[in-house]
Amino acid sequence: MTAPVQIDVRTETHAYPVHVGAGLVDQLGTLVSAAGSTGRRFVISSPPIWKLHGAAVERALDGAEAIMMPDGEQAKTLHTVARLYDALIRAGGDRGATVIGVGGGVVGDVAGFAAATFLRGVRLVHVPSTLLAQVDSAVGGKVGVNHELGKNLIGAFHQPIAVVADPLLLATLPRREFRSGLYEVVKYGVIASRELFERVERDLAAIFDRKPAVLVPVIAESCRIKADVVAQDERESGLRRTLNFGHTVGHAIEAVSRYQRYAHGEAVAYGMLAAAQLAAARGLFPGSDRAALAELIAKLGPLPSVSDLSAAAVCKAIRRDKKVLDGRLHMILPVRLGATVTVNDVAEDEIRSALRSIGIRGK
Repeated sequence: MTAPVQIDVRTETHAYPVHVGAGLVDQLGTLVSAAGSTGRRFVISSPPIWKLHGAAVERALDGAEAIMMPDGEQAKTLHTVARLYDALIRAGGDRGATVIGVGGGVVGDVAGFAAATFLRGVRLVHVPSTLLAQVDSAVGGKVGVNHELGKNLIGAFHQPIAVVADPLLLATLPRREFRSGLYEVVKYGVIASRELFERVERDLAAIFDRKPAVLVPVIAESCRIKADVVAQDERESGLRRTLNFGHTVGHAIEAVSRYQRYAHGEAVAYGMLAAAQLAAARGLFPGSDRAALAELIAKLGPLPSVSDLSAAAVCKAIRRDKKVLDGRLHMILPVRLGATVTVNDVAEDEIRSALRSIGIRGK
């Protein structure tokens, strides 16, 4: 069995461990206590996740109280958060409580936002059950919900006291959701590590077989990259924007499709391809690297079509993006595999051209 890995996230406001290893859910009680949880523990999850993993979590967290929330991106709303407040208040939750989110990115974001705002903030632990959450959303302290006009427009920064990423939880993940997380791993390779990018290319078959010996270093390296960025820029005032590579167009695609047609990673994959095209058109991104990115994304599996989406609607959603500052869109463009640059002068005709390149034909 591959030895577990610990990555320490150190920010201006908080430091906490990210534990990555097969079988760590069985040690959850010990890890949560070591992180400083001394009061009552409330596990927030969704029924499908709890059916798969609830028994193991309950064994490890003797005495924890489970609160269920709806499943899926459509549940990532203030209404769901209000239901969690109701449950926590009725259960007598106090400021010594610890909220433990067990699930994918939606559960983590919603449980985290509830923890950030209940009684002005209680302790939070993430136990991500999807690859996307293990490599990305569970680390860094971003929590929040969607608004009907845009993704993640309502939220906060609330660092957890610990993250426990167990790749054995991924054995039950549908293949499409597993691929969704791999697109985020590819993102980390493009923005910070050609070695990680090439590792995914080389070990793709073993990764899809979900072998812990292969998954642990991939997950750990993704978390290490994010931890390094977050340590330098906790609240996304500069460097942390690089983590949004692919997300400008990706979030817009999710918004115009009302979060119903595309997994998050699929939308980000389209966003990375669009950003790569835009960068190549500017002469910033070598054609060989652009081809390598397109080829790897294609190897991960077919993406749902975007041909019927409206370019005008996508552009409108992009203008509402939270990365628009003082009327200027800050967009992350690749300059080579492993490095990016932030630009704030992207014209709408450039975006429309990039949208056409990924198959968005509608006006």
